[in-house]
Amino acid sequence: MKLSASNPLDSLVDLACRDGVDIRPTLLRVLTDLYVQKPIHDLDEETQFVELALGLIDAVDAPTRAAVAARLSVYPAAPVAVLRRLAAVPSSATRASEEAEKNDLIEIFFSARPDERRLILVYLDVGLDVTTLRAMPVAGELVRRLENAALKRNQGEFIRVLERALGVSRQLAERVARDNSGEPIVVAAKALGIRLESLQRILLFLNPVIGQSAQRLYELSRLFDEINPAAAEHMLGIWRMTAPRHPVYDPVYWNDERPSARPTARPAASRVTSREERSARSRSSEH
Repeated sequence: MKLSASNPLDSLVDLACRDGVDIRPTLLRVLTDLYVQKPIHDLDEETQFVELALGLIDAVDAPTRAAVAARLSVYPAAPVAVLRRLAAVPSSATRASEEAEKNDLIEIFFSARPDERRLILVYLDVGLDVTTLRAMPVAGELVRRLENAALKRNQGEFIRVLERALGVSRQLAERVARDNSGEPIVVAAKALGIRLESLQRILLFLNPVIGQSAQRLYELSRLFDEINPAAAEHMLGIWRMTAPRHPVYDPVYWNDERPSARPTARPAASRVTSREERSARSRSSEH
């Protein structure tokens, strides 16, 4: 059974079944979350969910089935046909599956085409409770440093500041900054609360592949307007799962984390004082 063409999940079903791209575990979780958010369903809605869920259950791993079963077990109107197909597994395996799923989604996102990336971001938007997530605040000085690094085409400095700003690993920050399609930068800008004008300047100068394409700049600007801040924050949370992260902090000046050089000058002052004292004592002895 196919969803209506206007529903973004229709395209996600096609994407999930494509060779080399398997987001069926994630898709089953999302469909279930959407289903239980509504207390009552009409016959068509229930039929759609049952047929889609039954088509996905056999294709996903046991931990995913266990997570979905736990979600439906507390829902009064859970379809009996779906519950019968689900099997319970240990919660620890479920947790491991969730982390593996996030890592898979990262690889899917970065290896996907621009249109597929947009669908993934739409899926994140559809599956989220926007009241529980909000864009993280960002200091004006931090935005200025990111923009200045981009204007100077200094990718190394941009990556260093972005790593601290997002709280992600250096490898992930490099993937975001060096991506030739640009969607990761758009996600980062949305999560950090960067304005569209600043993002456009960053895109224009940071990566020549993007900056030389007016069409790409237009499409990325439109994507920035379409993304819900909560969806961008959710994607950022997934990125942070890849490795231990730095605190979301960056020093105002480039070398303010280095030890100050001033203490090294104090011994010299002491030596000068010591020579003066010895000279004074010598003159006193002569008298």
